This record gives sequence, C-alpha cells and structure tokens, in this order.
Amino acid sequence: MFDEYWFGAKSLQRIKVLARSLRLRFDTVPAALAALHRWPHMSADTRRLICHWHLQLSDSLYRSFTGDYLPTRRLMPASDVTRAMVVDWVGRETGTAWTLPTRTQFATNALSAACAAGIVAGKRDPRAVTVPAVPNDALGYLLHLLREVEFKGTLLDNPYLASVGLVGGALDDRLRSLPGIRFRRQGGLADFGWEYDTLADWHRAVVGDGPASALAAGGAV
Repeated sequence: MFDEYWFGAKSLQRIKVLARSLRLRFDTVPAALAALHRWPHMSADTRRLICHWHLQLSDSLYRSFTGDYLPTRRLMPASDVTRAMVVDWVGRETGTAWTLPTRTQFATNALSAACAAGIVAGKRDPRAVTVPAVPNDALGYLLHLLREVEFKGTLLDNPYLASVGLVGGALDDRLRSLPGIRFRRQGGLADFGWEYDTLADWHRAVVGDGPASALAAGGAV
C-alpha cells in the first residue's frame, strides 16, 4: 500500500493507522468485503454512505452521534450544530472517562466524517444537519448487510437508516420500489420479504460486476 501510493503521500505511520481502522470497519464482515471487492464502479454517493455505515458499525459513539443525536437535531427548528455542542454531547455520553482534549478530538473527527457522508453541511460553525442522497444500490446494500450482522433496533427502525433520514413514511416509500425487496404495509403491520438470501446473492443479481447500472442513479432521497 505504501509503495504503491494507495493513500497518496501520507506517511507510513499514518497509513498503518488507516489500515487498522479499515480492518476494524470491513474485515469483521467478510461477505461485505467480498461484495465491495467486486464493485469497482460504485458511485461517489454510494461509496460515501457505505463508508459511513461501516464506521457506524465499528464505533458505537459515532453510531449514537449520527443515528440519534443528529437526527434529533434535524427535527428541531434550529437544527444547526457546532463543534462546541458536539463536545458537550460527548461529555454527557462519556462522563468523566474522557478529558476535554479527547472529547474535542472526537467531536472534530465525528463532524468531519458526518460531513463526508453528507449528513452535516460545511466545515465551519454553525453547520446544518442535512439529509444525503441515498441511491438504491446503497440502500439495498445496507439492508442486506444488516441481515448478516448483529445490531440494535429492527430493519425498519435503526440508527443506520435514521442517520440518513430514512424513517417512517419516507422509508416505506423507498422500500416499496426497491429492487430485491418486497415490502407492504397495512396499518401498523409491515410485510418485509427478500428476493435474495444473502448479501452476495443480492450483489450478483442487482449490482453485478460490470459498470454501474441505472439502479445506482435512481431513488435518491
């Protein structure tokens, strides 16, 4: 990786840190890693969201930040967020376990990651809490991924979907037309079915190994 400049001109020490982080985020889900290896023509929107969701899977505090705190802020009349607000939130979550510099560093990194995912707009305070575009192939990937991991919540109510604004009626509308998914709702009852048994099966049938299909461009929130 270092000799081939996979990460540009970053130092070897920095690359080692990045490699450890990537292993934590992706190697724990072999089926996902195999699918991503066969997905060379992924759109930028899909790539950003998949990186975001895998970070949520591997980091419980980032998951709470983006799957609970930011969605709550998004519903408020004054939905902007600042680094100082995030530092305060981290303090409430971690208590006395973290020092102020550690809380500040996490807040900085979390806001940067959320900005990269399209969940927070801008790099200066105050920052708007936004809803990113969610292509169909990104949403399909997440739903099939969640079938193969343990997570808190349900397939229709979880921090991964909440982080990108897919809750309630907005989620229902997307699921009714999502390839590979059979979804119906009647009153308080939801009927959720699958055309493919595994993430690998979904990837082969819906995404394939060739150029990005029309699916990737459709159905953005």
